[in-house]
Amino acid sequence: MALSAIPGYPRIGARRELKRAVEGYWDGDVGREELEETARSLRLEAWTRMRDAGIDLIPSNTFSYYDHVLDTIAMVGAAPPRYAGGDNDLDTYFAMARGAQGERIDVTALEMVKWFDTNYHYLVPELSPATRFRLANRKPLDEYLEARAAGIETMPVLLGPVSFLLLARGFDADGNHDDDFDLLSLLPDLLDVYAELLALLAEAGAQWVQFDEPVLVQDRTPEELAALTRAYERLAAAAGSTKLLVNTYFGDVDEAYRTLAELPVDAIGLDLVRGRRNLGLLQRFGLPGGKHVVAGVVDGRNVWLNDLGASLATVREIGAAVGEDRVIVGASCSLLHVPIELDLETDLDPELRSWLAFANQKIEEVAVLGRALDDPNSAADELAANRSALESRRNSPRTFNPAVRKRVDSTTGADYDRDGSVEERRAAQRMRLGLPPFPTTTIGSFPQTPEIRRSRRRHANGRITAEEYEGFLEAEIEQVIRLQERIGLDVLVHGESERNDMVEYFGEQLDGFAFTRFGWVQSYGSRNVKPPIVYGDVARPGAMTVRWATYAQSLTDRPVKGMLTGPVTILNWSFIRDDQPRSETCRQIALAIRDEVVDLEAAGIPIIQVDEPALREGVPLRTADWPAYLGWAVPCFRLATAGVRDDTQIQSHMCYVHLGDVLDAVSDMEADVMLLFNARSDAESLDGFRDRGYDKDLGLGVYDIHSPRVPPTDEMVGRLEEAAAVIDPAHLWVNPDCGLKTRRYEETVPSLEHMVEAAQHMRRA
Repeated sequence: MALSAIPGYPRIGARRELKRAVEGYWDGDVGREELEETARSLRLEAWTRMRDAGIDLIPSNTFSYYDHVLDTIAMVGAAPPRYAGGDNDLDTYFAMARGAQGERIDVTALEMVKWFDTNYHYLVPELSPATRFRLANRKPLDEYLEARAAGIETMPVLLGPVSFLLLARGFDADGNHDDDFDLLSLLPDLLDVYAELLALLAEAGAQWVQFDEPVLVQDRTPEELAALTRAYERLAAAAGSTKLLVNTYFGDVDEAYRTLAELPVDAIGLDLVRGRRNLGLLQRFGLPGGKHVVAGVVDGRNVWLNDLGASLATVREIGAAVGEDRVIVGASCSLLHVPIELDLETDLDPELRSWLAFANQKIEEVAVLGRALDDPNSAADELAANRSALESRRNSPRTFNPAVRKRVDSTTGADYDRDGSVEERRAAQRMRLGLPPFPTTTIGSFPQTPEIRRSRRRHANGRITAEEYEGFLEAEIEQVIRLQERIGLDVLVHGESERNDMVEYFGEQLDGFAFTRFGWVQSYGSRNVKPPIVYGDVARPGAMTVRWATYAQSLTDRPVKGMLTGPVTILNWSFIRDDQPRSETCRQIALAIRDEVVDLEAAGIPIIQVDEPALREGVPLRTADWPAYLGWAVPCFRLATAGVRDDTQIQSHMCYVHLGDVLDAVSDMEADVMLLFNARSDAESLDGFRDRGYDKDLGLGVYDIHSPRVPPTDEMVGRLEEAAAVIDPAHLWVNPDCGLKTRRYEETVPSLEHMVEAAQHMRRA
């Protein structure tokens, strides 16, 4: 009988119950017992859902209050020394996630970066030669026992020890970054903790334990692969009768396959959606030792209905290569990256909805495939309905716009290039803008207050008129402009009070996009986003931001930036169509954004910021695949921005990624000013600029906006002095790490005041 497996499940709740409970706990409105009860109910709901669907390997320990990597840091006792002395373990946990500031504590948060090529963010472990691991908590065991008490057998899921170490950053004994530190030197000590936990799980009766080793889909050295072998030889010895599954996802395992296949474990997991070469590896090298393979054929990262017929064919190919009784049907990765329940989307067009599958529907797809492998007749109705929905999508006229296709085909090389050189543009812009040295600005958004959210809901529900809502937004914009003038910022923004999300807002005004009401996914911690769905060709029916940008500019003599999201970020932060190349969809979006850029310039806006935080995120996990991606992604940004005069300044922003390995591509974007995440990464960006240089203007973030902590002026001065030692001070801007949407004004105002004071200090120096 074919087994089925789900690698992981969303944590947030179908109606974002976890977000409200966690934020209530931070605010003091929700007690710890209430928070824990919310968590328990969400876990039980998920386990019950999978059990009732007929899933055999149900994951536990995939729940988290904030992040699964942070959970592992806490589990193995790897909290950096600066977090010692918290009131209790949960508060220390949240201090690592967000930082903390009070009478007895003032600590920064752990660095936060993107989880591989997704829009999920993880907390980066800080490890040094002094790190000593211990089993500090038994969360995986506790959740396994919790499920078992409810009558549900689960498979505890752990971040694998090799991935945990290779995702960390090295530090020296003084707390400074040390990228030469051999993180794998800590493996023996870490394995002692994992082995202790595994023995406890085995004693409790766990039948399977899943270890996630996603680093195997990146380029890995022979030394790293040898460490993988040592790790699982040690863990296999501790497992007893418990079966071990080593799971990979997000891509091809390539050079790691033979090592992975030879591990002394009972099963390996392969992504057969994004890992297009994995099937060939299985067929070429086989799978020795009677191991099982979890065939990840149901896409865990997109929302389209699975082609069940094609997936069955793939699974049967695998069965022919390794034996039908050794194939476990599964999702390609954790369902963390998709919304939870499609049935809540009663407002979606019925035809479009029939093309979609969210997490709960993907569970059903995995279960159907498992049944169909054993007996195709048992799933005949589901397979027939699936074929009908796929045919409907293929033949629907709503996915195709001939005018859009013709415009993309008509672009030429001239559409991708600015007229003037970097120096010519810089001179023209300085004459037009007249800014002081170390000009200050923000990334774009200001706090989204409860009043803003309430007014947006009232307008959406028809409780206030469009005129009333626009009047409210005008008042908010004027308040933000006056605040920035008072603080002393040089380049202002309108605050984005009209925007729900930096991608969703634009998608709502573009053809080819659809939207959900409850399609939330976790971005980081309690921050959830609702990605739009790109189902057809993309075009801009009319101006999207000109109204608000020109109103803001009319209120002040200081330059106000037009604020747009770039085409690559709109692409990567949406659920995109899978029936044409990503590059084609991106060019369509780029032309739509280009129209908005040109309209903003015509309206007199002197600076236009086109944010691309997801450009680096989308870089393939294998370096051999980089040129193909960057070969269309970077030109798409230029296609969106190259239609303006030399004296119109193009800015862009990137955050929460390491840029050192793609700085040449960042330079090729030809943004006049690049505003970068820097403070939370402890000025890591400087290393790349020190090595490579940069001929355009730069803003390297001077404070972390994802923490409630208010950094003092001298801390920001220190960051600016570090930057000025590497970058020509005449080319430096002063800005926060990211937008201020998630902060409160009581944190935002003093932080910006300190930032302006830091810039003034640098001007006087």
